[in-house]
Amino acid sequence: MPRDTLDVLSDETLLVLYANGDPAAARLLTARLAPRVLGYATRLLADRAEAEDITQEAMLRLWKIAPQWRNGEAQISTWLYRVVTNLCTDSRRARGKRPVVSLDDAPEVAGGTGSAVSSLMQADRMTALHAALGQLPDRQRQAVVLRHIEGLANPEIAQIMDLGIEAVESLTARGKRALAAILAGRKADLGYDDDADESEAVG
Repeated sequence: MPRDTLDVLSDETLLVLYANGDPAAARLLTARLAPRVLGYATRLLADRAEAEDITQEAMLRLWKIAPQWRNGEAQISTWLYRVVTNLCTDSRRARGKRPVVSLDDAPEVAGGTGSAVSSLMQADRMTALHAALGQLPDRQRQAVVLRHIEGLANPEIAQIMDLGIEAVESLTARGKRALAAILAGRKADLGYDDDADESEAVG
């Protein structure tokens, strides 16, 4: 099937096409989903190489279950986030320690009209945010990242984390309060003028 035709198809339809032997569908679905999954895993683990391994494992699991996928039961993205959440949790337990975040783990700052100083300040803020996320309990970190960085709605987060919506709301609120407390001591050197500015770091 031509690429421009595939582009308009849903994730679920692409997975069915892949299960029926269409490799182009798999390539497009990977291009759509893998970057999101990788970003999420990197934020949970603060380890790019490990996040890449988990992304690969999650996509392999998706290809494996493709022939049994039943449309309408769940979104593929929700299923993938849940797999990645579990893989990251297992990985952190195996490590038995909190991640150490370095500048290399911070997202790249997009170029453009911003000055070099503002770009460096934004990089510092993202590094500080990633370090602060690493200090949160696993479930709070997952909820905060899914809600305020990945931009998912609470009902989808509840499916991913296998929780009720009220539990998700509670985890997210506690996580944001904890992040604010962790970052409070660095407000001046990160260039935040007030609490409102600081809260923008997590959406």
